[in-house]
Amino acid sequence: MSPARDIAFNVLKRVHGGGFASDLLRKESAGADPRDASLAETIVFGCLRFQAQLDYLIDHFSGRPQVKLDEEVRIALRIGIHQLRYLERIPAHAAVTESVELVKRAHKRSAAGFVNAVLRKVNRKPVEWPDRATGHSIPAWMLERWERHYGVEAAAGIATAALHEPEDAVNPVTGRHQDPGAQSIVPLLEIEPGMTVLDLCAAPGNKTAQALAAGGKVVACDRKLARLAGVPREAARVVLDGGAYALPFAVKFDRILVDAPCSGTGTLSRNPEIKWRMTPEDLARFALLQGTILTHALEHLKPGGLLVYATCSLEPEENEGVLNRMPVRKTHLRIPGRDRGDGFFAAVITSVGSVGPQ
Repeated sequence: MSPARDIAFNVLKRVHGGGFASDLLRKESAGADPRDASLAETIVFGCLRFQAQLDYLIDHFSGRPQVKLDEEVRIALRIGIHQLRYLERIPAHAAVTESVELVKRAHKRSAAGFVNAVLRKVNRKPVEWPDRATGHSIPAWMLERWERHYGVEAAAGIATAALHEPEDAVNPVTGRHQDPGAQSIVPLLEIEPGMTVLDLCAAPGNKTAQALAAGGKVVACDRKLARLAGVPREAARVVLDGGAYALPFAVKFDRILVDAPCSGTGTLSRNPEIKWRMTPEDLARFALLQGTILTHALEHLKPGGLLVYATCSLEPEENEGVLNRMPVRKTHLRIPGRDRGDGFFAAVITSVGSVGPQ
C-alpha cells in the first residue's frame, strides 16, 4: 500500500468526522517521505475541492445513483477517480488497485469488486455536468447566495477560485507566510508608533506581527493557550474568550482588531471542507457570536480610536449584518476570483466617547 494513499484515506475519513484537512495532514504526514506527503496533500485537497464532481462521476461510471454507499467506499472511489481524471503521471493500475486495497483494509471487502469495476470504467472523456453547482463543485445553496449578492459572473469566479491551490505569499514586512487578502486588514487600523493595540482573536499571529511591525504596543488574545503559540512574543499574550465574557482590561486601547471567528467562505481554496459541512443555519450562529465579541471590544476603544472588524466570510449576515447602526467609516471587501488571495470583509469603526451597538 502506498503511504501517500493511506495517509490521504485516513485524513479524508477524519475530515468527514469533523477534522480540518491542513491540521490532519500535518499530523498524519509527520515523518513521511516528502514525495508521499506531497501526493497525499494533492489527493486530499483535490478530493475535497472537486467533491461534487467526483460524486457525480461515481454515479456516472457506475451507471446509477449511489446514494447508500458506505463512507469508506465513497472516499476510496473519490481517491481513485481523482487520480484517474484529475492528475497526471499516475499509473492507472496503481490508482485502481490501491483504491480497492483501501476498501479491503477498511473492512469493506464486500465492496471491493464494485470499486474495481467502477474505476476500470473511468476515462478522461468530457462529461456534461447536471447543473452549475456540480460544475463548480459547490453546494447549490451557496452558489445561489453568491449569485444573488454578487452576480452570476462574480459567483462563478468565487467558486472557480476555490478549485485552485491558494497562493503561497509572504508578507514582506513580517517575513511570515500570509495570504494577500489577510495582509490587507491591519493597514486599515492606521497604527502609529506607540499606539496601544488590542488584537482580540489573534491566532495564528500573522496580523499581530503586522501590528507590531507598525510600531503598536500589542495585547494579543485568543480563547486557548495553544492557539497563542504562533503569536510573536513581543506582544503581551492573554487567554480569554471575548465571545463568552466581558473583557477583563482596566484600560482602553487606541486601536482594536476584531478578526472574528466566521464561516470562512472566503477561504474555500485553503479550507475546501467548509463547503461540505456548512449550512445556512450556521450563519445566524456565527453572527450572534460576532456581535457579542464586537460589543465587548467596543467597550474598550478609546474616544477617537479605531476598531477594525474583519471576517474571511463572503456572507452579508456575518459582515454588514453585524454592523447595524454602528459608526462605520468605511468598508473593505475582497472577493476570490476578482482580487488576489482569500476573500475578506472589513469595516473601520470609529469611536467618539462611548460607542456601542444601539
